[in-house]
Amino acid sequence: KSDSDTYTCDIGDAQSRAKLVVQEKPCIFTKELVDTEVTEGEDVILHCETSKSDSPVKWCKDGKNLRNSSKYNISRSGFEAKLVIHRAEERDS
Repeated sequence: KSDSDTYTCDIGDAQSRAKLVVQEKPCIFTKELVDTEVTEGEDVILHCETSKSDSPVKWCKDGKNLRNSSKYNISRSGFEAKLVIHRAEERDS
């Protein structure tokens, strides 16, 4: 992206110009979430990987954003995004 700029080619008094725009490559999942089963009361870890380590991710359940709490632990390390659900209950399904 830092190569985006105007480039010129000169021959004597003549000049040709072109503007180069380098578009950012979109972030994609390189490893998607997988269906998981856990026994009630146990912790469960859900994780996925993205093609960019600095892309923000958000975790949702039933359309609502999840946040770090005593129930949920959300972390990001390199390309991996991880959600730990502590003491899973049936309502966590």
